[in-house]
Amino acid sequence: MLLEAKDGEETAVFKAVAASVEVLVEPVGRWFEAYIRRRNRNVSASFQELEEEEESSEESEDEELQLEEHPMLRTLDPKDWKNQDHYAVLGLPHLRYKATQKQIKAAHKAIVLKHHPDKRKAAGEQIVEGDNDYFTCITKAIEILSDPVKRRAFDSVDPTFDNSVPSKSEGKENFFEVFAPVFERNARWSSKMHGPSLGTMDSSFEVVDNFYYFWYNFDSWREFSYLDEEEKEKAECRDERRWIEKQNRASRAQRKKEEMNRIRTLVDTAYSCDPRIKKFKEEEKARKEAEKKAKAEAKKKEQEEKERARQAELEVARLAKEKEEEEARQAALQAKKEKETQKKAIKKERQKLRTTCKNWNYFADNEADSVKMMEEVEKLCDRLELTSLQSLNEMLASASKEDSKAEVEKQVEEVNAQLQKEREAEVQARQAARSAEQASGGVGGGKGWNEDDLQLLIKAVNLFPAGTNARWEVIANYMNLHSSSGMKRTAKDVINKAKNLQKLDPLQKDEINKKAYEKFKKEHTSVPPSVDNALPSERFDASGSEGNSTPWTTEEQKLLEQALKSYPVSTPERWEKIAAAVPGRSKKDCMKRYKELVEMVKAKKAAQEQVAAKNKK
Repeated sequence: MLLEAKDGEETAVFKAVAASVEVLVEPVGRWFEAYIRRRNRNVSASFQELEEEEESSEESEDEELQLEEHPMLRTLDPKDWKNQDHYAVLGLPHLRYKATQKQIKAAHKAIVLKHHPDKRKAAGEQIVEGDNDYFTCITKAIEILSDPVKRRAFDSVDPTFDNSVPSKSEGKENFFEVFAPVFERNARWSSKMHGPSLGTMDSSFEVVDNFYYFWYNFDSWREFSYLDEEEKEKAECRDERRWIEKQNRASRAQRKKEEMNRIRTLVDTAYSCDPRIKKFKEEEKARKEAEKKAKAEAKKKEQEEKERARQAELEVARLAKEKEEEEARQAALQAKKEKETQKKAIKKERQKLRTTCKNWNYFADNEADSVKMMEEVEKLCDRLELTSLQSLNEMLASASKEDSKAEVEKQVEEVNAQLQKEREAEVQARQAARSAEQASGGVGGGKGWNEDDLQLLIKAVNLFPAGTNARWEVIANYMNLHSSSGMKRTAKDVINKAKNLQKLDPLQKDEINKKAYEKFKKEHTSVPPSVDNALPSERFDASGSEGNSTPWTTEEQKLLEQALKSYPVSTPERWEKIAAAVPGRSKKDCMKRYKELVEMVKAKKAAQEQVAAKNKK
């Protein structure tokens, strides 16, 4: 029944209650059986009754336990207990690591009742004294299997466990049939319970990925302390015990490493043979190709859209440009028409002026004055504008001859004065331009540039051709090192002066080159008196002491360089052979030219090194 509403409240129905449904529940289990027995007896269950029922259930389990007696139990060597199968000794080879402690105790109890020395002795069997009896193996088996730590160590090295790893050839043929049982039996070593299964061919990517993630990060509880060769309890002192522990730890670590390598090899082999991985990779490749294709199509579509937009913009720009050009053309046509109209009007006014002046005989009484006035009238026609011509013609049409003559002469004077002013302005502009050119570095008369500096600049430009690293800085440093004027030149000054020299006409260039040659000839032909009075050098022959003062040609320079390479310093009579290789040049000429080349190379290197040092700073 519904509760009654409180004071001031009302009861309202929001939704109808669903009809009740009858559900059949099947009670099962021994606890339900105990409840049925209690209900039949009309009494409640006591704790003692529950314990008795539990013990009775355990006894029923013990009765159901089947033991498989070890066929070689009586022949076992108690001293070799470490190599025996403890589960087989207790008759549990079929259960092994799955056997519970109750089953182990029950099996031990049953086998002790059968093989105890007292039982056998009472039956008349000969008993071996001490620990040499095979019953010691049963005692050792229950000692190992009843202790969780020792049992775990023994299970880790279970002699019946198959540690083999299938090969790739086996796995490729029947992958799931070959690898499923291998992973299933190796899963017993996992620290995590209920590891993922291998699955089937239809397993999803998440299932397969989870499976390989679990095995690639496999955490094994398997340890190998059972295989220790030395027992630390047998050590006679602390140092020996520590040494035994160290040896055991090393051997355990090595076996653990080998075990993890085995697991990793198993997982790698399975991964390489798994057909699902191949399928997933192909699907991933197809997906990426589809994405790449879609991306390329989207990009292509975007480019097409951009291209269409660009074409539309170009079309709009083209139309606008055509419109502007049309407007400009119309404006030009209009301007041309206006110009033609103005030109015709000017021509008409000029013709009118000429006719008027001609009718008045150019306001002269003789032919000479008439010709002179005719020239002045032509000046007026050329210089006056349309409005001036129109006003002048109107005045001449209404004025007398004298007034007309005075007006024409007045106009002529104004035009002549204007022409004179234009001539003076042009002369002044030319003079200013010439002065500016000379001030900026004219030939011979430029500010700070004398004949020697110009010759040095020409020499440096030829010495450091185009392509030289930091060419103009090198040329400026070269001039600063060899200039006699003491002026410091920058790269900008050198570039400006070189450009000015390039602008000169051929006659001025020839004059500069001629002066340079005359200076060179003067320096190389003039011999100081002290040199004339000196004895001839032992290095020169008397026949070649005069020398050839003509400049070296390009062909002679190439022959000299080739001869210097052909005849090294160790060659006897080197300079005689070099002179013979250069026609028209003596030994003295070749040696002098060689010294000049050496000096030029040294100067060039010094300039380049100085520029490099500045750049580093």
